[in-house]
Amino acid sequence: MEKLSQKKCIPCQIELPPLSESKKNELLAQLNGWTIVESHHLYKSYAFKDFSQALDWVNKIGELAEVEGHHPDLELGWGYVNVKMFTHNIDNLSESDFIFAAKVDELL
Repeated sequence: MEKLSQKKCIPCQIELPPLSESKKNELLAQLNGWTIVESHHLYKSYAFKDFSQALDWVNKIGELAEVEGHHPDLELGWGYVNVKMFTHNIDNLSESDFIFAAKVDELL
């Protein structure tokens, strides 16, 4: 089976249905430390020594988002970055969200 991080995010179309609960859980099992919140989005919090390291991390995620064409919601604060991931066009989760989450973890 191909690792999620080796796949490419695909552009979402509004007609794309959200993933089933069983598929969400199957893909979640391939991630480390992410949670599914309200069956709607992926979430993970990362801790850093200070604001500067957290900001550097946000910039790396931003670069990845531009390459993949898939953009998370990010919350930056002193020593932390929270990542919220879902496919905005369908207001739910698609496989690309799980792919992007796996790629984010590999950036560390």
